[in-house]
Amino acid sequence: MSFSPTALVVSRSRRKRICLASKKFPPISNFPVKKTEKERRKIEISLMAAATLSRDQYVYMAKLAEQAERYEEMVEFMEQLVTGATPAGELTVEERNLLSVAYKNVIGSLRAAWRIVSSIEQKEEGRKNEEHVSLVKDYRSKVETELSSICSGILRLLDSHLIPSATASESKVFYLKMKGDYHRYLAEFKSGDERKTAAEDTMIAYKAAQDVAVADLAPTHPIRLGLALNFSVFYYEILNSSEKACSMAKQAFEEAIAELDTLGEESYKDSTLIMQLLRDNLTLWTSDMQMDEA
Repeated sequence: MSFSPTALVVSRSRRKRICLASKKFPPISNFPVKKTEKERRKIEISLMAAATLSRDQYVYMAKLAEQAERYEEMVEFMEQLVTGATPAGELTVEERNLLSVAYKNVIGSLRAAWRIVSSIEQKEEGRKNEEHVSLVKDYRSKVETELSSICSGILRLLDSHLIPSATASESKVFYLKMKGDYHRYLAEFKSGDERKTAAEDTMIAYKAAQDVAVADLAPTHPIRLGLALNFSVFYYEILNSSEKACSMAKQAFEEAIAELDTLGEESYKDSTLIMQLLRDNLTLWTSDMQMDEA
């Protein structure tokens, strides 16, 4: 089986096909009948992941899960690679991107679900349908529990393995940005003190990433631009600071434009795409600010 490159920051090289036929796994039918299909699948994939695969095999299985769009299992394989594979140490660019893609797809579907359910909840409240409101609130709580679990999982992995083992500036910025992103996702649905804590943790992670990025990465580097994009979104959506969001996006865009002629072919597409997103946000936010003032 071959894999075509996906739209990641750095394209991924092909890996040799591996075979797990020699591995002995307990049949799924041996598990208690009361287990849900999702729980049973998770147990089975955990047993497979625990079978001491090599790094290349974990990468292959993660790619296989990605192609099959089984992103929760992709997360399992990448977690096992980070915590149990040898040799230990810093992830390659390919491994790092696989980890990011796995979590991004899992969290992305949950965030979309939360937004839809929250919108329905508001509509039911407007209709004063108390029975439906109660049902929707319970369902939203279920989605939030899953969101919290996913965010906690990657944040633990970042703090215990990925950030401490990062030596290259690019890796440090990547992981610190990722840490900020997942604290921001928590801040999107938390309330009260929990939201405040999540926002503070987001700020700390993004600022730490920004310090390294400004010192060591070019203004056109896609990871530095991606950090500026997400940091500005944090200011706009979580802190409700439109002016700071616009200022940050504008500065990142202009600094990148000034050095665009130095941008190599390898990252040109990724960098210009993020620059376009920065400009789109800047246009939208500026328009919203003008409407608010009118």
